[in-house]
Amino acid sequence: MLYFFPIRYEDRRHIKRISALGIGKREVVIAEILALGEIFYGRRRVFEIALGDQSGILKAKWFHYRLPYMKRRYKAGQRLLLFGEVTSFGGQKELIHPDVEIIEKGKGDPSDMEGIIPVYSQIDNLHQKTIRKIVKGIVDEYAGYAAGGTPRETLRKHRLMELPEALRKMHAPDMEERAGSTGWLPRRSVVFDEFFCLEVGLALRKAGMEKERGIAFRTDSRLVKKLLKQLPFALTGAQERVVGEIGHDMASPHPMNRLIQGDVGSGKTVVALIAALTAIDNGYQAAMMAPTEILAEQHYLTSQSYLEPLGIRTALLTSALTKGEKDALAEEIGSGAVNLVIGTHALIQKYVDFKNLGLAIIDEQHRFGVIQRASLKRKGINPDIIVMTATPIPRTLSMTVFGDLNISTIDELPPGRQEIKTRIYRDKGREAVYDLIRGELRKGRQAYVVYPLVEESEEMDLRDATTMKEHLERDVFSDFRVGLLHGRMKGEEKEAVMRVFKKGELDLLVATTVIEVGIDVSNATVMLIEHAERFGLAQLHQLRGRVGRGAEKSYCLLLAAGRVSDVAYRRLKVMEGTSSGFILAEEDLRLRGPGDFIGKRQSGLPDFRIANPLDDISILQQARDEAFRMVGDDPSLASSDHPVTREVIKARWRGRLELATVG
Repeated sequence: MLYFFPIRYEDRRHIKRISALGIGKREVVIAEILALGEIFYGRRRVFEIALGDQSGILKAKWFHYRLPYMKRRYKAGQRLLLFGEVTSFGGQKELIHPDVEIIEKGKGDPSDMEGIIPVYSQIDNLHQKTIRKIVKGIVDEYAGYAAGGTPRETLRKHRLMELPEALRKMHAPDMEERAGSTGWLPRRSVVFDEFFCLEVGLALRKAGMEKERGIAFRTDSRLVKKLLKQLPFALTGAQERVVGEIGHDMASPHPMNRLIQGDVGSGKTVVALIAALTAIDNGYQAAMMAPTEILAEQHYLTSQSYLEPLGIRTALLTSALTKGEKDALAEEIGSGAVNLVIGTHALIQKYVDFKNLGLAIIDEQHRFGVIQRASLKRKGINPDIIVMTATPIPRTLSMTVFGDLNISTIDELPPGRQEIKTRIYRDKGREAVYDLIRGELRKGRQAYVVYPLVEESEEMDLRDATTMKEHLERDVFSDFRVGLLHGRMKGEEKEAVMRVFKKGELDLLVATTVIEVGIDVSNATVMLIEHAERFGLAQLHQLRGRVGRGAEKSYCLLLAAGRVSDVAYRRLKVMEGTSSGFILAEEDLRLRGPGDFIGKRQSGLPDFRIANPLDDISILQQARDEAFRMVGDDPSLASSDHPVTREVIKARWRGRLELATVG
């Protein structure tokens, strides 16, 4: 309840008479009920109270109400304190759905109705006055016991309040304070404390990992040299830089914990294979875990084509295998006969035991829960960890969710990649969209059409993949071969469709977002996304990345249907205006907020009660600098200056520090 902060503050310091109320202003007034009841304006029912003071008449109106409750609560002759925006109707001043407090007889004008008043989230049917009274009682009794994790010298350095005083002020601001603003001292103090406790935990994890005994690999690998010679392309400068960063980590006697982020098609997989070969050349096994069977198979086929000529044994482990096939493969993995295992969640099942896992690679890491990532790590003894993502991490989040990882960025696309032309269309432009697709198909190219639903839904008025596949095949692209792919199909069915499409035996693939990751068909040049307004920026960017993988000019067509909200349209305009995943990630964070972007259930981090990495980035940076400096000076927090900090960190993280080692 101490952290049950007001959602806003109302300035009720200046109580006015009715005659002095300004139209369009938020005002506070005290007046007496003269008459009340239900009024009908045509068919519309309204509950109305007429109020007066010696200067004039004011009406309070409610359009949403329960009549028995209103009759029970309000009586003629009561004095009310009302707060809200003053409007005018028929020359009469009104307040629509105002905040109301009843002034009880014999108690005068209570002081808790004036001043800067906290307004809390509604709790069932409790009045604001009751909520304020309950919270005030708790704050008065318990705020003094609140323990902040920030040392006193740090508070003094940044001119911050002790946590108990900051909590009191959050609930009962001083009259002269700018309550609720981002830079308001009580809020800044609480936000700093939240960030500081988070960053100390991340700093401790990072320091702990740097002390853990890992595998010091020899990085001058003959297998890597052979691979680089046979690749049909040269590594980009960015890939070479990241390979160097990984090599430095792998040579260290401590476990590597590195995130590789790079746009779709930037070449993360080749970089990961170089790391895998380094581990294999040292006599260890490597594993790569992907979130879907399609992506796992894609990685397997790519890896096999590169590694088989080098005499490296790769294997694919997914739930699609029969029990006998799984058992046979598990035995080979356990004996060390398989050098690189690529798979889905099947890799972390109990029946899978590695002989000596030295490197674990997790692709599209945001698709896995933190527990699943920890499970893969435990398949070896402190193996090196690489996590990869094509969803670039905004700087704000790289300091929080990924604060204990070393981050490598592949910010350069391979030469020859064409920029994808992105265009927004409304439903009336559908024929132009179909004409563009038809033109590409006639050139021998291929195209995707993506829908948000698999089948028609009574709840949502959206086009679906199954119905539209039949329509497109019969009425629109009858001269071409049309296929269907969605998440409800069995693994082998999906793989069969993708194989046929990749061979060029289908021209148009109608699909759901199951194709979001891992589909690599260089001949596909058009991506049409139906109901594009329903997708997030990260998802739209991933889908766009399915085309433009060859040397031909490619298109991403965003078809928005019906009425589109301002936020959704802004999202589409951002997509149309940039191909940079990093710019899109920042914008996605701004539009969706950090809670959605992080996916709190997956992060394994303490929750923020008030701090917002986006709005409070300068405070986050200060807290991070102080936390890492403190842990650098006192790695076990054993100093007599930090006993409270140590206890608070343990309480806030509640045993989750181990999970932070897997990112």
